[in-house]
Amino acid sequence: MTDVSAEKSEETLDRETASQAVDRETASQAIAREVIALTRRARAAAARLHPELSLVTHTILTHVHDQQGCNATDLATHYMLDKSTVSRQVSALLKMGLLERRPDPRDHRAQILEVTEAGYSALAAAAHSRQAMFDDRLGDWDTSDLVRFAAYLERYNRTLPGGGRAAAGEAAA
Repeated sequence: MTDVSAEKSEETLDRETASQAVDRETASQAIAREVIALTRRARAAAARLHPELSLVTHTILTHVHDQQGCNATDLATHYMLDKSTVSRQVSALLKMGLLERRPDPRDHRAQILEVTEAGYSALAAAAHSRQAMFDDRLGDWDTSDLVRFAAYLERYNRTLPGGGRAAAGEAAA
């Protein structure tokens, strides 16, 4: 390769690299913008789907369900929240009758939080409404697009601090 050809190749590579950097930055900005929009819509949709539950209380109720019971300290640790914050949210769920306290069979001084029948019903209704909303919104997407989108979301969520779990009420941004 002649010196002129080498210079042109380097120049072309420099332009391509600069273009990719701009494309990457533009893409990153678009992702940030869309994740913020998605988060706002998700909060609004959550309020419509289950108006009695805030995003935080729904997240806590779901966690207690998934763990088949846990204590408030476990919740605070899992979501990296102050115990007083968890206590307020748990109190609200207890008052609504969606959670109940039971003695911990391993330590009778401690109490375990468990989902009540009303809590199971609230979670089921929210899950049904949420699925209907996604089915409606994504109904005209090709299956291959849905699979790809799901894989990208899973990959993105694995990069969150804490190994893929956002704190209760935290946006996945």
